Amino acid sequence: MTIQQLELSAARRTALHAQGFGAKRPASAGTSPLLRNLARLHLHQIDSVNVLSRAHYLPAFSRLGSYDRADLDRLAWGTKRQRKLFEYWAHEASLLPFDMYPLLRWRMAQADLGQAGWTGLQVYATERRAEAMALLDRIKTDGPLAASEFASHTRQSGWWEWSDTKRALEWLFWAGHITTATRRGSFERVYDLPERVIPSAVLNAVTPRDDEAHRALIERAARAHGIATSAELRDYFRQPLQAAKSAIESLAEDGVLMPVHVHGWGHAWLHRDAQTPRRISAQALLAPFDPLIWQRDRTERLHGFRYRIEIYVPAHKRVHGYYVLPFLLGERLVGRVDLKADRQNARLLVRSAHFEPDAPGHARDALHAELATMAQWLGLDHGVQQVSSIVAP
Repeated sequence: MTIQQLELSAARRTALHAQGFGAKRPASAGTSPLLRNLARLHLHQIDSVNVLSRAHYLPAFSRLGSYDRADLDRLAWGTKRQRKLFEYWAHEASLLPFDMYPLLRWRMAQADLGQAGWTGLQVYATERRAEAMALLDRIKTDGPLAASEFASHTRQSGWWEWSDTKRALEWLFWAGHITTATRRGSFERVYDLPERVIPSAVLNAVTPRDDEAHRALIERAARAHGIATSAELRDYFRQPLQAAKSAIESLAEDGVLMPVHVHGWGHAWLHRDAQTPRRISAQALLAPFDPLIWQRDRTERLHGFRYRIEIYVPAHKRVHGYYVLPFLLGERLVGRVDLKADRQNARLLVRSAHFEPDAPGHARDALHAELATMAQWLGLDHGVQQVSSIVAP
């Protein structure tokens, strides 16, 4: 098999194009562009932090510019007729298009047996299964419920200090017995039966064999990455090692994945439909959980950009800030900015900004323009306020 040689810059442009940064932002981004973007990425990762905006809103903004977040809310948590997305565990907790539902049933089946999901939840598949099933019966009878509506739920201190009730509900969620009906203002998940939330055509779709599902997931990961290592393909949907390896081998045999050698990087796989434009003219702020950068080693290899999220780092030890978004300009990550939405005063606060040493001279102006667009999109009518210093190139 001939191995194509590829320069790092070409690999970078291939990856950016695959992730949706090869096209000009639409003049108006309604439901159709949102769905096309999700069809390209296959998911929006969910995270509870809301210092700027909920994480699942940001990937679409990075690629499409200003859009109505209510459109995404309707696609995710609207009426059964409006919905086009569901919540489940993919890379992490994610919003996914309905076509992904059958491809993740293997994970639901494993969770039902106690073979998938967090260790602390697996006990509900076995010796504590009756407790979880009692909660399921309550939802069947009473309709959609949040963990806080169960008498057995006792709120613990800290986001992840879950009660036994919450753990049991999350196991039921992993195992596919329940799904998310909606999210409340506090972002609390409200659970319901899949048949009352997800269209019957999705629930009745044929379940592929496990090997077929893993092959389809790897193929989607390859399309979304454009070019990637085996580990990066596997990581996109967090697939088991051997299942991913077999799927990659199968796709390579069929010519869907082509081996390439990236100079300064090493062996990788190129999707046969991937495009390598001569130029990328992107301008975007990227959420910490954006699929372009969520794998930090890949980000460093492709962009020469070391990025670490510092939310859980003590304040005095942070290098760049609390909620830091890398800034993509052209085909390079040229800086990073620590942002906070000051909703009370309707301002976007820029706590600090740092540019890379090789950032172009117009990077500062481009960042200011992007920040102004973000402030408008978030409804922060008083604009952008600089709180701390900007470290120039």
